[in-house]
Amino acid sequence: MEQPPALTLSAAWHAFAAAGCVVHPAAWPWWLAGTFANHAVVTVAGLWPRSSMLGPNWTRLPAAASERRAIALTIDDGPDPHVTPQVLDLLDRHGVRATFFCIGEHARRYPALAREIVARGHAVENHSQRHRHTFSVSGPGVLAREIEAAQETLADLTGEPPRFFRAPAGLRNVFLEPVLQRFDLRLASWTRRGFDTRETRADVVAQRLVHQLAAGDILLAHDGNAANGVDGRPVILSMLPQVFAAAEREQLHFITLREALPSA
Repeated sequence: MEQPPALTLSAAWHAFAAAGCVVHPAAWPWWLAGTFANHAVVTVAGLWPRSSMLGPNWTRLPAAASERRAIALTIDDGPDPHVTPQVLDLLDRHGVRATFFCIGEHARRYPALAREIVARGHAVENHSQRHRHTFSVSGPGVLAREIEAAQETLADLTGEPPRFFRAPAGLRNVFLEPVLQRFDLRLASWTRRGFDTRETRADVVAQRLVHQLAAGDILLAHDGNAANGVDGRPVILSMLPQVFAAAEREQLHFITLREALPSA
C-alpha cells in the first residue's frame, strides 16, 4: 500500500527527532518545536479540502475529460425525500448526469430514493455512513468503519459499489488515504462551490459556481442540508438552471466522475 507523502515525511521526521533527542538531548526544545511544526502542517493540509498533500485528490477532472469539454456536477449530503426528487426531475429536464455523494444512513432511510438516483442514470458515491463532524480528527479505525459501512450500504442499495469518496465538509487527516486505498476509493473534492447550505440567494450561489467556468471543473452543490431561498424553495432548484445555461453558453457538457475515470 502506497503511503501519502505527508505521512511518510511525518513518520521520517518523528524518527529523526527521536534520534536527535538521544544524540543531542540538550537540543530537545528544537526537536519538540519541529514536531509541533510538523503536526501543524499536516493539520492545515487536512483542513484544506482541495489539498493533495495528504494523498491524491480530484479537484478537477482528468485531462482527457477536460479535452472533451466535460465538467462534473456533484451533489452532497442526500438523499433528501423533499429535495432530491425535485433535483432529479430538474436534471432529467436538462439532460444532465450528476454524481451524488450520499450519506449511508440517509440512503438506508430512503432506499427507494437511493435506487432511483442510479436508475435515472446518475452515480452514487460514498460520503461516509453518518457524516460526523469529528470525522477529520478520527483515527484510522474509525475512518475505516465509517467508510466501510457506507460502502456496504450504498452497494447493497444500488447494486454498484462506490468508486469515489468525499470527506464530510471536505475535511480529513493523514490517516485517510491508506483507508481509501484499502477500499479502492478515490478522494474527490471540487474546483468551486456555491455554499448553498448557507446562502439563500440562488443567483449568488450560481455566480460562485460559474465564474470562470471551464472544462474539467468539478462543481459542488447540496440536496441534503440545502438552504431555502426567500421564496421558500431550496436554493439548489433555482440555482441549477442558471448553471446549466452557463455551461451551454461555454459549450460544456456534464458527466459523472465515474465517466471521467481512465478506464471508463
